[in-house]
Amino acid sequence: MYNVADMLILVGVLLTLVFSGVHIAVSLGLASLLGLYMVTGDLQAMTSFASNTAYEALRDYVFAVIPLFLLMGEFLSKCGAASDLFALVNRTTRRIPGRLGVATVLANAVFAFITGVSIAAAAAFSKIAYPEMRRHGYERKFALGCIAGSACLGMLIPPSVLMIVWGVLTELAIGKLFIAGIIPGFLVVGLYTMYILWVAKTQPHRVGEGPNLPEPQRLARAGIDAMPVQDLRTILWSTVGILALVVIVLGGIWFGFFTPTEGAGVGATLALLLAMARGMKPREMMEAIVSVGRTSAPLLLLLVAAQLYSRVLSMTGVTGMAKEFFVNSGLSPYAVLVLMVLIWFALGAIIDSISIILLTVPVFAPVAMALGFDPIAFAIIGILAIETGLLTPPFGILVFTVKAAVPDEPDLKNGEIFRGSVPYWMALLVAILGIVIFPQLATWLPNLGNVVPVK
Repeated sequence: MYNVADMLILVGVLLTLVFSGVHIAVSLGLASLLGLYMVTGDLQAMTSFASNTAYEALRDYVFAVIPLFLLMGEFLSKCGAASDLFALVNRTTRRIPGRLGVATVLANAVFAFITGVSIAAAAAFSKIAYPEMRRHGYERKFALGCIAGSACLGMLIPPSVLMIVWGVLTELAIGKLFIAGIIPGFLVVGLYTMYILWVAKTQPHRVGEGPNLPEPQRLARAGIDAMPVQDLRTILWSTVGILALVVIVLGGIWFGFFTPTEGAGVGATLALLLAMARGMKPREMMEAIVSVGRTSAPLLLLLVAAQLYSRVLSMTGVTGMAKEFFVNSGLSPYAVLVLMVLIWFALGAIIDSISIILLTVPVFAPVAMALGFDPIAFAIIGILAIETGLLTPPFGILVFTVKAAVPDEPDLKNGEIFRGSVPYWMALLVAILGIVIFPQLATWLPNLGNVVPVK
């Protein structure tokens, strides 16, 4: 066991590198090598341990989950699936106040089942839903906040990249994490929808309704009836195909027909067939494959560095020290949980979600288990808390994605989108409290199924 000073040096070096702007993978790798040298005092033993960890990580079967699920989502994104989803939900919610906002949330929820990446949803619906909302007289801040907030669902509803990373680090069954996100995901969808309906009822001018619309919004509604009407049969069959794909992949994982990795392979194959049936060209297919490679390769490097970092934390005693400190601190388990959530909130304002998981989960997860929290429920609480960072200034990545994707808005400022996203940030906080009080929201479905372990 190493002394406290050396352990503080190890953690301090890592945090200094991260906050100095060094890439998170490089920071984790350098800090891990330092910790190994502190333990062994031998450069050859240090390099041997690091290379063996990298080899074991890269040959691990579970690492194929990430590129395969990303490929499934990319194929369906390229073929216009997001546009079809929005068009169908929009048509079926015509009698609902604020229907375009509701349609955006519901379409994002379905789209989340095939992407696993919030940024993709934010970019897609900024181009699909935002022009429709503005054409119908929606307030700009409300429309942009709705798109950014509902894009968060991609990180909670399976297959989520955050869940995969969490499962790899903690050795939880990724299939169970996927299933655990379904009910909390629908809880967040319900909270978002209730907020939109409340706005439509109490402030109808914000959703382009009511008799006293401001002049810009009244003019924005001009020409709505002249909009082209899509072929309902085409979008219906497209949506049925997507829903069938979701049921086959998640149902197969839940009932134990295949592992998450095998399910990802099945999903990518079926998505390719569906995209080809929709007319995806070979050039678009290659673009999707290259895009997934560019996204997943750095992520896999991060996971290798994170596994090495996690092992070094255990070897140097950092994990044990943190566990002992919190267990013997006299604080209640819920007080410790609040501290963890506050740390996630703070980190969410300055670094990205995956980096937060890589930095904190190897320490936080063992502490939570020692305090008696269910590992599945704790994972969903953590992912929800980390998700808030996607909407938190100054570096909320979804806000910047929406800003970059919105067409023809030269005067748009990031602060306007951040303000519009506040109610959705608060809805995520309510969902966190709900799972803390009722952990069964996250644990009930996984305990019903027969999920095949990931390894």
